[in-house]
Amino acid sequence: MISASLFGQKKNGIPSTNLESIVLGGGCYWCVEAVYENLYGVQSVVSGFSGGKTNNPSYYDVSSGKTGHAEVVQITYDKTVTNLDEIFKVFFTVHDPTTLNRQGADIGTQYRSVIFYKNENQKQAAQSIINSLKKAKVFDSPIVTTLEPFTKFYKAEEYHQNYYENNKNQPYCQMVIQPKLEKFEKVFKNRLKK
Repeated sequence: MISASLFGQKKNGIPSTNLESIVLGGGCYWCVEAVYENLYGVQSVVSGFSGGKTNNPSYYDVSSGKTGHAEVVQITYDKTVTNLDEIFKVFFTVHDPTTLNRQGADIGTQYRSVIFYKNENQKQAAQSIINSLKKAKVFDSPIVTTLEPFTKFYKAEEYHQNYYENNKNQPYCQMVIQPKLEKFEKVFKNRLKK
């Protein structure tokens, strides 16, 4: 059987050969999702869970800290417009990679700083940026971000998708997500979606 991808299927008008995805965990997925939805070249951001043992976990299951899953986002991007280097630079700008199993008030392994690599290229690119950040002494404390092989991604419940966009006036969005967005917009102002 011939794969449909050989015929250049498109997603949003972009040839499938130009699309790549990566799964990242940087604390609460609402925060990470809100940032990447505004990065030029990103086609979709889906909040979910990865890295655990439980099949089809719910938000409730993962928030118990017993499944081994991390809250993550699956980012699909057009590699002719953005690249892994930029994806990782944003990642290390908008979360604290030096706090083990914690981002702010969110505590537990489900909030760990993690990159789930899908191939050797992603693994090497992630290790390279971590090495560069360490060498440049960008952070006062050691980077604890883990590199883990990607196995499976489970999409979170629908009410978790586009959370910031749908709930901008909620206190969590105002106090936690908005400052991360503002930092991202300041640092990457030339790379924002118009």
